[in-house]
Amino acid sequence: MKRDMLAGSRVFSGIQPSGVLHIGNYLGAIKQWVELQNEADEAIFCVVDLHAITVLQDPKKLEENILSTAALFLAAGVNPEKSALFVQSTRPEHTELAWILNCYTKMGELNRMTQFKDKAGENQEKVSVGLYDYPVLMAADILLYQATHVPVGDDQKQHIEITRDIAERVNSKYGKIFTVPEPVIGKSGARIMGLDDPAKKMCKSAESEYNYIALSDNADLIRKKIQKAVTDSGDEIKSGEEKPAMTNLLNIYSEISGKSVSDLEKEYTGKGYGEFKKELAEAMVEYLAPIQKRYDDIVSDKEGLKKILTAGSEKIAPTAQKTLSDIKKVIGLGI
Repeated sequence: MKRDMLAGSRVFSGIQPSGVLHIGNYLGAIKQWVELQNEADEAIFCVVDLHAITVLQDPKKLEENILSTAALFLAAGVNPEKSALFVQSTRPEHTELAWILNCYTKMGELNRMTQFKDKAGENQEKVSVGLYDYPVLMAADILLYQATHVPVGDDQKQHIEITRDIAERVNSKYGKIFTVPEPVIGKSGARIMGLDDPAKKMCKSAESEYNYIALSDNADLIRKKIQKAVTDSGDEIKSGEEKPAMTNLLNIYSEISGKSVSDLEKEYTGKGYGEFKKELAEAMVEYLAPIQKRYDDIVSDKEGLKKILTAGSEKIAPTAQKTLSDIKKVIGLGI
């Protein structure tokens, strides 16, 4: 997206506090947030804890994850002076708007959501209604703040499409109530794949910890994970459809080094997988070190962190309250 297209824009995005954040989350989302907060007129970022409880959570661990996730956002460069950072459940307008939007969403639309099918698998009858209804809560998150742009990975694009459909449906019936948002899809970092399986997206809930590199992993563990990362047949350091594993590793290397994939291919011409992985690992260790240092400093001051989150919630409250009041009024609930 060209930067001048963000003039007059309000960016909104969020990540669940349901486990460790990994480099896929960072390269595909948080890194983009940091860039967008400097380009957009307004930026709102959220720890979406209500989404996390669509699957069973340990209450104490969830509380810890909410704060650690927020701390990582800040450590990675989200600036509370430029962006509003808050926890979703501290704004009750999210759930109230979600219920209203449920009444303007079709069952057929939710039945087509591929991410629900992927997460539920063969046990669709046994998962929570919350998991099924996840896209409507996500729509409420976005529409509540009249967001113009939503940075997401390409696997979330379908959720933005249903958000747009709901917004247009309400607007066509009652007039301009909601801003219809545009997705902002990153380039290669928007789809970082698993180190153990380049056919599947890197995932914090993966069965094996060797699927991902957590932002909190120490240097030795980072080296170990990259050394164990799967590779393709042959020994050429090259990207392409026939080399999905090397394409993924090159994309990661490109994102953290600032070098293009083509430049990296030239740099490693005639060199083997072992040397490539070793240097990628060292680059990753060096790249994550300052983020990890800032994280340790931030998370050690929990009261200071909570103040930042409270201030963010209070900052965006008027927008949330106005949107909810406007929709309630036009549908007959404005008493």
